[in-house]
Amino acid sequence: MKIILNEDVYNLGEEGDVREVANGYARNFLLPQGLAVVFNKQNLAVFESRKEAIEKRKEEKRKAAQSLKQQLENLSITVKMPAGETGKLFGSVTNAVVAEALEKEGVTVEKKKIEVASSSIKMIGKYSVTIKLYSGEVAKIEVVVASTDGKAEAAMAKKLEVAQAKSKKTEAAAEVDDTETVETAADEAETEAEAVETEVETEVETEGDESTETTEEETKVEE
Repeated sequence: MKIILNEDVYNLGEEGDVREVANGYARNFLLPQGLAVVFNKQNLAVFESRKEAIEKRKEEKRKAAQSLKQQLENLSITVKMPAGETGKLFGSVTNAVVAEALEKEGVTVEKKKIEVASSSIKMIGKYSVTIKLYSGEVAKIEVVVASTDGKAEAAMAKKLEVAQAKSKKTEAAAEVDDTETVETAADEAETEAEAVETEVETEVETEGDESTETTEEETKVEE
């Protein structure tokens, strides 16, 4: 069915937009709720006469969206929930939970416009949550999910400390191994050099002995 939107409908269009929708969606929801009217010449003429006013409202909504975006992106909200020592929540943080937290900060946003990664958050930590605003505008807000008693954070910090200590120990052991390898190589090089030096000395001595024997033989011949 072809309809004209009487006001903004999320994920469908804005006031004054002409859309094709399923008959059941139009008859059972849009038309009874006053969100749209049937597309015909009479209704089209009415919207044409309202065109200037509609455009003015759209501009006002764009400005409001820009203002809300700035307000949201300056926010960092904290949500506290029960959690185990591994940081896993006993429950989850959904778009409804985020909407409620924003409400406490004085900001009203429909939960359907809040996008939480994987539909919900199930671990403590810092997350970026997307909020869809008017006319394609998008705001990103930081959501800090913490345990209600702080025990999960303490346990995870301890585990991190132990892991870092193990890592440093491994690095130290690796450095010792490297040093020992260098020293061994140096010792081997020194031994090899000494062997070469001994070999050269032996050759020199042999050549000296041979030269002496030759001289003695020449002297005997002359006599």
